[in-house]
Amino acid sequence: MPDSIKKNWFLLGLVAVVLFTLTDTRGILTGPGLWLKAHHGPDFVIILIFFLSGLVLDTSRIRAGASDYRGTLTALLLIFLIAPLLTLPFTLLDLSTGVLLGLFLVAVMPTTLSSGVVMTGGAGGNMAHALLITIVANSLAVFTIPFTLGILLSLTGDNRIIEIEQLPIMLKIATLVLLPLLAGMIVRRTSTALRPFLPYTGILNQIGILAMVWMALCRGREAIVSDLGTVLPILGVTFSFHLALVLAGMVIAHYGAIGKGRRESVIIMGGQKTLVLSVILQVSLFPEYGVALVVCVLHHIVHLIMDAFLTRHLKGKK
Repeated sequence: MPDSIKKNWFLLGLVAVVLFTLTDTRGILTGPGLWLKAHHGPDFVIILIFFLSGLVLDTSRIRAGASDYRGTLTALLLIFLIAPLLTLPFTLLDLSTGVLLGLFLVAVMPTTLSSGVVMTGGAGGNMAHALLITIVANSLAVFTIPFTLGILLSLTGDNRIIEIEQLPIMLKIATLVLLPLLAGMIVRRTSTALRPFLPYTGILNQIGILAMVWMALCRGREAIVSDLGTVLPILGVTFSFHLALVLAGMVIAHYGAIGKGRRESVIIMGGQKTLVLSVILQVSLFPEYGVALVVCVLHHIVHLIMDAFLTRHLKGKK
């Protein structure tokens, strides 16, 4: 297998899942996907993904980055405050409710659980600090998402938007995300039985994300197919949003005197958004807005490609 395919198989998998599911007119793929979705398939996959993510997180390494309070707070500022604020200019554009909703879901997400840490290391940054940001951000998301998303939804001016209740979302995120993540971290520290499988957890996680996207696409296929004309505008929106977030991170890191070795984790972790949690909320709360799922998936593809170039830029920068 060529090295380029090995390195980019997840991106290729995302593209393949989207194309094959949306062009499945006979129900060969959508039928099983809808059956799994109706029988708690997404919940099982979500719990497995975050349990495996907990197994990978080496908490002992996090202590090395725990002293960088300024960098951690700066990254959290980017993740939870600046990212939602950067969606405000897009509300002035002639975008559909579904596209705005997808952008809002992306903006309120915490940082990724895997790719951001890897890219931070590739850029010459502190991977231990990146791990710390990952755990703190995903823990805080239980409380920040319902609050921030509720505020952003009020800006759509669309009365059809579901009024979300914060407590149920908090409980859902805690049950499906935080508890499995903590369970994985505890198992890693207390048991050696699963250690032989640790090198494969990243691959299994990415397969799980592909399964989540597939099941979600099966549910929203009709709505997405009927609105395919928005794909190019969505690419423009997601590219512009992520570029703005990366530039904001660079500016803050510069004026905050966060130097090389520390700024990489701030910029990359502050800009990367997890896909799986946005899919969870789209499927759970807004299934009728299938185009919102397209925004989440396309943003993930766009930001991985953009950050691959960003990693090279930061690595060569003094």
